[in-house]
Amino acid sequence: MALTTSPSSSTQSAPGGTSTTAPVGARSRGRWGRRSADRSARPANPGLIMVVVLVTQLMIVLDAAIVNIALPDIQTQLKMNPANLSWVVNAYTLAFGGLLLLGARAGDLFGRRRAFLAGLAIFTLASFLGGIAQDSALLLAARGLQGVGAALLAPSALAILMSSVKPGREQTRAIGLYTVVSASGAAIGLIAGGVLTSVASWRWVFFVNVPIGIVVLALGIRALPISKMTKGSVDVAGAVLVTAGMSTLVYGFIRAASDGWSDTRTLASFAVGLVMMAAFILVERSAKAPITPLHLFAHRDRSVAYVARTLLVAGSMGTFFFMSQFMQIVLGWTPWESGLAFLPIPVSVFLASQLVSRVFAQRFSTKAIASTGLLLSGIGLTWMSILDVGSTYATMVPALVVFGLGNGIAFVPLTTAGIAGVEPKDTSVASGLVSVTQQLGGALGLAVLVSVFATAGKGPAETSSAGRAALEVFVRGADRGFVVAGGLLIVAFLLVLTVMRRPQLPEADELVLAEAEVAERDRAAAVTD
Repeated sequence: MALTTSPSSSTQSAPGGTSTTAPVGARSRGRWGRRSADRSARPANPGLIMVVVLVTQLMIVLDAAIVNIALPDIQTQLKMNPANLSWVVNAYTLAFGGLLLLGARAGDLFGRRRAFLAGLAIFTLASFLGGIAQDSALLLAARGLQGVGAALLAPSALAILMSSVKPGREQTRAIGLYTVVSASGAAIGLIAGGVLTSVASWRWVFFVNVPIGIVVLALGIRALPISKMTKGSVDVAGAVLVTAGMSTLVYGFIRAASDGWSDTRTLASFAVGLVMMAAFILVERSAKAPITPLHLFAHRDRSVAYVARTLLVAGSMGTFFFMSQFMQIVLGWTPWESGLAFLPIPVSVFLASQLVSRVFAQRFSTKAIASTGLLLSGIGLTWMSILDVGSTYATMVPALVVFGLGNGIAFVPLTTAGIAGVEPKDTSVASGLVSVTQQLGGALGLAVLVSVFATAGKGPAETSSAGRAALEVFVRGADRGFVVAGGLLIVAFLLVLTVMRRPQLPEADELVLAEAEVAERDRAAAVTD
């Protein structure tokens, strides 16, 4: 008995040659009274799915930054020492980055909808626990639990978004909106964190997720399609190695940012992490059901996109890390004023990403768009290196705008290239690798740029005034950090320009078309009882 679907209805043959019609997504039953496999049919309301996914992605990305501005208040109220205070940020980063690939495979093995809803429930509960925390132990545990939820959420969110829209222009536009959230989430987090901390309390940087999470969870239960589970055993050895290896590498970057690259624990973390990742690769080569199929890295454009995205995020960390301090230390602004000052970035990201998805994608290649965005982002970061103690906000705005435009342009093709041509059974893993680049890039960027900042700030100041001398030392270190950050993006630009091929982004991309054909065949097979 065959079941065929259309965008508005599904028709099922009945005995005697009659047929019945029901809305797509409605429950139907086979001859044995079981629910038939209508799980892969196109969802009835892709717009609602997009809202669910984008709001969730915003919560994930925003949460990595929103806490930063609230740290001084958290330290005062909970009486935390500086070492423990840094782990309010690091606990989230470590759990998120370490568990991402495991969370991605969980989406493929157990169903993306299940992984998404479970991750969202964990994330929302952890946010509530963080808001009510009366001591550092509960707060740090809540931040780690938030990272666990995010590791389940992020890869399934992107995979669900890609499966809910048609390949080609619709998919490119969806990625454009996803880009806005991913690329500007940190800036939005700084804005929201500054406002919430100043107007209400530091606790609201956690509490704000609770009502949003509950609403999105309810909408997700109703709107998200039920994806089928992938048969196969769990790759236990691979899961243990990749989780331990990723966590150790992320910890190494965190340690380098706080204690330097020559610190014994920093070096040991990198050594152990690299050994574990090497062992992971050996295990995956022979595993029957690998947690991360190595063939995902065999495609040149996809691998280039992963590396370029990592460098883009690493370089971009300089903007938020140094600029937020520049505004408060040099300009003397309050947290909420500093947060609002980042508004040009999300606005520029939105405008650029919409131009890419609606105009440029149909006219230029992935390579041309990505390289242009990376070059603009690098120029914007390098431009910021001219700041001095006498600089005003007006001198910063053009650089912020150029940087935001570059991010909005680059993230769309790099995200598309990272998931293009992937078979449906590996979509969550490929999406997880896109998220991995964001987490590793952020940790790498912070570690590198903080080290550059600390080294450049050791020289003598040019003035005898103690107050102005401190400002000059800070600005000199920040400027050097911006130069290095811009350099990372120029490296990414050269990599894309020289290695990546020239596929068209929306419809002429053979990889996307191949993905569409595989998805349609899989969908047709799934809806046949």
